[in-house]
Amino acid sequence: MPKFAANLTMMYTEHAFLDRFAAAAKDGFKAVEFLFPYDFAAKDIEQRLKDNNLTQALFNAPPGDWAKGERGIASLPGREEEFKKSVEKGLEYAAVLGNKKLHVMAGLIAPDQPRDKHRETYLKNLEYAAKEAQKAGIGIVIEPINTRDIPGFFLNRQDEAQAICDEIGAPNLQVQFDIYHCQIVEGDIAVKLKRDMKRPNAGVGHIQIAGVPERHEPNIGELNYPYLFELIDSLGYEGWIGCEYKPKAGTSEGLGWLKPYL
Repeated sequence: MPKFAANLTMMYTEHAFLDRFAAAAKDGFKAVEFLFPYDFAAKDIEQRLKDNNLTQALFNAPPGDWAKGERGIASLPGREEEFKKSVEKGLEYAAVLGNKKLHVMAGLIAPDQPRDKHRETYLKNLEYAAKEAQKAGIGIVIEPINTRDIPGFFLNRQDEAQAICDEIGAPNLQVQFDIYHCQIVEGDIAVKLKRDMKRPNAGVGHIQIAGVPERHEPNIGELNYPYLFELIDSLGYEGWIGCEYKPKAGTSEGLGWLKPYL
């Protein structure tokens, strides 16, 4: 049976952020994820997790200046020291919140910028992040993101992400398989899940879902999620599946798709 985590950045926006934990638990979720926790004290979030018997599944390391359009700094030459501090801060929060996965965003690259230099920086930074995270027993995940939603994002394909993990060779570095992004860029979801979840190295460290193309509930759009959930189960995936979608109406009202899995 698949296990689902509510993404509190996109879901339950009817509530203030710290109130979303209780709302998710009331609807039957046992875990949560979100993009960033850094506007709140880690202890305050920890208390909401404890109060509602929730597991923290995932969040992202600081991504640079999000308000100014930055979407990660891991592949940005010249930002290495800032990246190290972002990993340190992410791991500090993870130590309090108890999650064992930290997502590191690659960042943007302009058409006139040297991709080889960005890739070199990316690999060195990921090697550092994986080494530091391993000391704390935490995994680092990297996520291919479609360039329709985030134009210029450095990492876009599943095979590219797996190749990077292979090249670094860290046992705690894996790919975050976002089915929504993968469908937009590549399609052929089931084949890619079978290919990557059976890999002896790297593999899939976290899964996220949303309907395609509007990014609403998974029962809206072109994908057959019940089939994919059954496949994911059959492949032995035991981690959380993050519901990173924008509810079409109210969050709770749109959870009919979830009821068979609770």
